[in-house]
Amino acid sequence: MIRCVLFDLDGTLADTAPDLAGALNKMRIDRGLDALPLEPLRRMASSGARGLVGVGFGLKPGDADYEAHRVEFLDNYARALCVHSRLFDGVHELLDEIESRDLKWGVVTNKAARFTQPFARAIGLAGRAATIVSGDSTAHAKPHPAPLFLAALECGVDPATCLYVGDDLRDIQAGHAAGMKTLAVTWGYLGDGEPPSSWGAHAVIDTPGQVLAHLG
Repeated sequence: MIRCVLFDLDGTLADTAPDLAGALNKMRIDRGLDALPLEPLRRMASSGARGLVGVGFGLKPGDADYEAHRVEFLDNYARALCVHSRLFDGVHELLDEIESRDLKWGVVTNKAARFTQPFARAIGLAGRAATIVSGDSTAHAKPHPAPLFLAALECGVDPATCLYVGDDLRDIQAGHAAGMKTLAVTWGYLGDGEPPSSWGAHAVIDTPGQVLAHLG
């Protein structure tokens, strides 16, 4: 029996791509370059600064200018991290239903606490979630299971009674490593890797409401 539902944040609970793209496009505009359209950037949103700086400037970790661009991108994002972001359709209703069943729920994200905490307050998740674990809350980020173990501990439940829901292969890898049931979602950012059906999740779902069928 599932006692706690844990969610990835970007691309699972919340559509944060517009503000992540805005942070990148501010950099481009400041340099006299055209802004890039949202849709090509949306696919890379789960990859954070590394993915977006790569798309926007063709830089990768280890390149001479990469670190300066990464810092500038994150500073831009910190100043405007919940302007156009929103919870995906159906998420409000899903969380209400989880709470009505007296189950706990929380967030486990690789997003740093510098961004996670103010974002959670701005979008209405703080105060409701039983736990919010950020990418720097433990010594290891996903796909390591440490963040999921911390979330289960803070919720006071056995990891084996948790369900973890995410839109990236590393979410499913982390969930399996923590001994949790896993769901892969198709409405997230997904990136350029293999499709969710190949990740080894216990199930693949197309809408937030379909989580409810996996709580037994």
